[in-house]
Amino acid sequence: MFLVAWAHIASTRNPIPTTPSFRRSLLNPRRPGHYHHSIDNMYVLISSLPLNHPKDPEPDEENGDEDDGHLLSRIYYIDAEEINRKRMLVASAGDDVSKRCKMGVVVNGRERLNNRSSSRGHGDVYGDAANCSMQNYFGNVLSVPYGEETVGELKSMELSQVADAVHKCVAEATNEEHFLGLIDWVESHRPEKAIVKVYCKEDTDEAAVVVSSGQWFPVTQVEFGWGPPDFGSYHFPWGGQTGYVMPMPSTSKDGDWIVYMHLLKKHLDLVESKAAHVFKPLCPSYLNL
Repeated sequence: MFLVAWAHIASTRNPIPTTPSFRRSLLNPRRPGHYHHSIDNMYVLISSLPLNHPKDPEPDEENGDEDDGHLLSRIYYIDAEEINRKRMLVASAGDDVSKRCKMGVVVNGRERLNNRSSSRGHGDVYGDAANCSMQNYFGNVLSVPYGEETVGELKSMELSQVADAVHKCVAEATNEEHFLGLIDWVESHRPEKAIVKVYCKEDTDEAAVVVSSGQWFPVTQVEFGWGPPDFGSYHFPWGGQTGYVMPMPSTSKDGDWIVYMHLLKKHLDLVESKAAHVFKPLCPSYLNL
């Protein structure tokens, strides 16, 4: 919202067509508040984490493995044909196998909470009731449900079974009650700070990764007056050990994806060795440069 508005003002000198809403009351808790117990399994208070909770490890330069313990960023592209092929597969069909893999999926709460707009009070210093849609709300309205399986279980699954497990995980948060409950959960634990459990790596975890989606990010609208962008991607540097993956639409070829990955080196090497036909390193020729 911010980038598109900035580009619009810079290129046209006209007011932005959609005014952002800063009505924080849209996310007020209910009275009395209540939430489903599943939120306790999804979020954890930071104060409850052990003092020796693992941090981002320091590189071992003497042994030459300065990248092994750190998350690295790489950008790939996926052909539209390969995307369609994988969708059809999902529809039709040397690690420690006891270790658990976790994957969190970022869910947008705007659409799930949009009905709240008409039920809030009218008028504040930022705008009137006509400007209260959650679609115009300036700020993150997100939840990160996650699922986990052992390495052995994942290896025994067909791709369609993995997809079913992901859909089951995401379904927990794709409704209004989940987000209303999350608001009430935060309110009931104030002033404690909380974090999504998938960000907390445990000794029994093999890997954890959060997958978001920038597929609806209007890259082509970020035009400052010197032509539409040839490329748009993401960058997410953080100090934890949980990976991050963000697919975005390609501006070069319709239907292709640009995929940003922030993972451990061993996992990026696995992507490039086992799935090089899917994830192709971004290069100048792809961008016609």
